[in-house]
Amino acid sequence: MTHMWEVFMLFTIPVGGGIPAGVILGDGYGINPATMAVLYFFSDIVLAIVFEPIMRGFALLSRHSTFLKHFSEALKKSTARTMSNYGAKPGPFLLIMIAFGVDPMTGRAAALANGHGFITGWAIAITGDMIFFALIMASTLWLNNYLGDGTWTAVIIMTLMIVVPPLIRLIRRRFV
Repeated sequence: MTHMWEVFMLFTIPVGGGIPAGVILGDGYGINPATMAVLYFFSDIVLAIVFEPIMRGFALLSRHSTFLKHFSEALKKSTARTMSNYGAKPGPFLLIMIAFGVDPMTGRAAALANGHGFITGWAIAITGDMIFFALIMASTLWLNNYLGDGTWTAVIIMTLMIVVPPLIRLIRRRFV
């Protein structure tokens, strides 16, 4: 049980580095991929419980602070500009892909901006994040099996997680 707690704690890190590290640790402890997926799912539930009040509090505080109001407006404009590439009102699939491509907090914010409440909004965000987790977990397990070195596996996967998305955006801008 202690080993699962350690893996769960790595998964609660809100940046992508917790996934490969948690997967390598879990694999080393003999935790199967399905159990790791359940642990990651519960880490997303914790994220929802922690992030939702922060997001709502920020919205409330931005009504009373000039700085936060300007920041909130800039964030809304940026989100609107990004969303305009996908149509006036993106459906659930697109919102899932936003959570997959960015992170669950952004996915939740996009879902909220499109009128989805707590349960539906987080279901959308968590679905996208679980797809992302499955992809990173499978890649991490495969590479770790191939290399046999968890440290290099984590470094390579985290580097790819940072480098590939901007590279894809650059290629899309040039050729689309």
